[in-house]
Amino acid sequence: MNPPPHSAPHHEHDEKETGRVEAFSDGVLAIAITLLALELKVPPPSGDPGFSLARELLDQWPTYFAFLVSFFFILVIWINHHRLFTVIRRIDNNLLIFNGLLLMSITLIPFVTDLVATYLQRPEQNIAAMVYAGLFLVNSFCFNLLWRYASYKNRLFDHRTDLKLVAFISRQYAFGPLIYLVILILAAFSAITSLVVSFAAAVFFALPNRSVQQLKDESADTL
Repeated sequence: MNPPPHSAPHHEHDEKETGRVEAFSDGVLAIAITLLALELKVPPPSGDPGFSLARELLDQWPTYFAFLVSFFFILVIWINHHRLFTVIRRIDNNLLIFNGLLLMSITLIPFVTDLVATYLQRPEQNIAAMVYAGLFLVNSFCFNLLWRYASYKNRLFDHRTDLKLVAFISRQYAFGPLIYLVILILAAFSAITSLVVSFAAAVFFALPNRSVQQLKDESADTL
C-alpha cells in the first residue's frame, strides 16, 4: 500500500533533522582528531653537539602510540555513528541529549591521550592508563545508551528499517563495554599492554563488517 501523500514531506523533514545531527557530530569528531594531531610536537633545534634529531623523535614514541590508539578509536566511533544513522530515521529531545553526552565524552579524548602519553614511562603510568581506558569505557557506554534508546520498541525507526539489522547491531554493541571494562582492569597491572589491546580492539572494530553490509544490502533491495 502506498503511503499517504502527506508522508513524503514528513519523511524529508525527518531526514533533514537526522542529517543535521550527524553533520554536527561529524564536526565534533573532526575537531577531536585535529586536537590529537596538535599534540605531536617538533623537537626544538639545539646547539648541543650531542643533539640527535632521530633520538629526540624516537623518545616521543609514547605520544605517537597514544595518538594511533586514540585516532583509531575516534575512527571507530565515526564509522559506527554513521551506521546508527542509517537506521535511525527520526530524532527527539532525548536522543539529542544522549548524542550530546557521547560527544562530550569524545571531546575529552585529546586530554586523556596527552595524559597517558606524558605518564607512560613514569611511575604513575597505571593511573594514567586507567583514566584513559576509563574514558573509552564511558564512550562505549554512551554509545550503547544512544543506540538502546533509539532502538527500544523501534521508537525512532520507520517501516524501511530492517529489524534483523537492528538486532545484529544490538548484539554487536553489547560487547563494547565488556571489552573496555577488561582493558580498564588490565591497565591497573600493565599500562603498555592495555594500550596494545585498546589499539587491537580499535583496529578490529574499524574493519568492514561483512554481516552488517550484507544485511544493509538486503534491506536496500527490499525498498
